[in-house]
Amino acid sequence: MNGVRHFLLALQFFTRIPVTGRLAAWVGYSPQMLRASAAHFPGIGWVVGLIAAMVFALGLAGLRGPMGALAAAVLATAVTVWATGGFHEDGLADTADGLGGSAQRERALEIMKDSRIGSFGALALVLALGLKTALLATLAEQGAAAAVASLLAAHVLSRLAPLILIRGLPHVGDSATSKSKPLADALPAGALGVGLAWSVPAALLLLAAQGLLHGLAALLLGAAAAAWMFRLLRRRLGGFTGDGLGATQQLCELAIYLALAWRPW
Repeated sequence: MNGVRHFLLALQFFTRIPVTGRLAAWVGYSPQMLRASAAHFPGIGWVVGLIAAMVFALGLAGLRGPMGALAAAVLATAVTVWATGGFHEDGLADTADGLGGSAQRERALEIMKDSRIGSFGALALVLALGLKTALLATLAEQGAAAAVASLLAAHVLSRLAPLILIRGLPHVGDSATSKSKPLADALPAGALGVGLAWSVPAALLLLAAQGLLHGLAALLLGAAAAAWMFRLLRRRLGGFTGDGLGATQQLCELAIYLALAWRPW
């Protein structure tokens, strides 16, 4: 039952979906439990992705005209921002502000902790959300069912990348104020295995929906985005921050959509 409790704690911590009352009391909380719940990042992707996929499918079915697919993509993106409270988008903006210029490590970490958004953060949000909706609309034009399945799979697979970063990099920054403080210590044994168990069905779904060639291209580009973020965070900061994890999820999700939408042949 510990696995269920860890999943529900992750749901409570990383989404706005309520876990309250007796259920919350049964789940409980401790930093050790929250650290263990990180293994269920991709499982949270199934929940958020299913919500977005249902909205996307309903939008594609009911919105007609040349802008119907784009409107459906905007609605699907908006509902994911609502479901997560903009958790990952906030990380993307803060990471862009901290690493967008040439600030040294300590100054970059200070900038990332600032709640105010800067020019780099604003640009990153506008470009990322604009590109995401445009790519989803492009996928919908290629086939609604495959686009909906790909959206769901991308939400799961993009949440495996932060888990790999936590496993491979040290936590940096002020642990006393960091949003990722409970993740500062090493992941429990088997956490990656749990994350992979959530992710493999999503990879199979992506391959079934898009075919072997395009599915593999999406997996490879998503992995390349994760590797790029891993190297960037290690070089510029010496490790990961909570904002860096959110940025990694966003970039990996975008990379998957981009690979699927890219059809030059």
